[in-house]
Amino acid sequence: MKSLSGVCVPVCTVFEDDPDRIDESRYLAHVDRMLEAGVDIILPCGGTGEFAYLNAEEKRRLIEITVKHVNGRAAVVAQTSAIYLRDTISATRHAADHGADAVMVLPPYFEGPDEGGVISHYESVAHASSVPVMIYNIPIHSGFDVTPGLFSELLKIDGIEYIKDSTGDFIRIQELLQTGGKIFNGGDPITYPALVAGCVGCVWGSVNFLPREAVALYRMVQSGDLAGGAELWQKVIDSQLFVWSHVYNAAVKAAANRRGFDVGDCRPPVLPLTDEERSALFAALDKLSEA
Repeated sequence: MKSLSGVCVPVCTVFEDDPDRIDESRYLAHVDRMLEAGVDIILPCGGTGEFAYLNAEEKRRLIEITVKHVNGRAAVVAQTSAIYLRDTISATRHAADHGADAVMVLPPYFEGPDEGGVISHYESVAHASSVPVMIYNIPIHSGFDVTPGLFSELLKIDGIEYIKDSTGDFIRIQELLQTGGKIFNGGDPITYPALVAGCVGCVWGSVNFLPREAVALYRMVQSGDLAGGAELWQKVIDSQLFVWSHVYNAAVKAAANRRGFDVGDCRPPVLPLTDEERSALFAALDKLSEA
């Protein structure tokens, strides 16, 4: 398959007023808004898609309707993580069978294995998968850090060549780049320098509320217009610092709704931002109107 690169949006899952139900029509309308802005990759069931609050049937359904709806207009990477290896393999095969171009997989989380067990987990998933596997590193939530040294070992497994690193650590990004693997930045506040440093793309939850700006930023870096990219980044950075320092999905959804993207609220127990938080976020978003 074509090598993955560019702007990847882990698209928000949209719920009805009854949060026990996914609003598929509004969800797909939001996917369309992302595609219209020119994003390169749609990612259903990511962290920003609240996968931890979706049951197995909901995740499979979202992947199915997303691939069908995108219909080749962008690549689709499905997040298929599970604690139990068998469940991860099952979800991965389902995504591949329904047309996903790649899958993104966390190391086993919550009292998970040691490094040897993590390598074994990824080896089994990659061998069972007919599409490439992207490592998903977000140690603050998974409890396990895929270090550059470990990623170098994982790159020896057929089918693994990508990592999304969400540490938000620019030194880490540069260390990962030295492995020779294909690095997607996942730390919102360092997106611009990470792209300049050589990341092939970004898996960026904030794209849900700034898709056109995200695509423009990526294209500027790719074309060598670093001055233009730096100028745009200064209009984006305040919103990135905000979402990174607050309840992430609540902040992303509040920002998206504010900017005219109809994504509703998070599924409980994640609560909406407070009025004070919303005011601070909206002040940060005002800079985007100048972009």
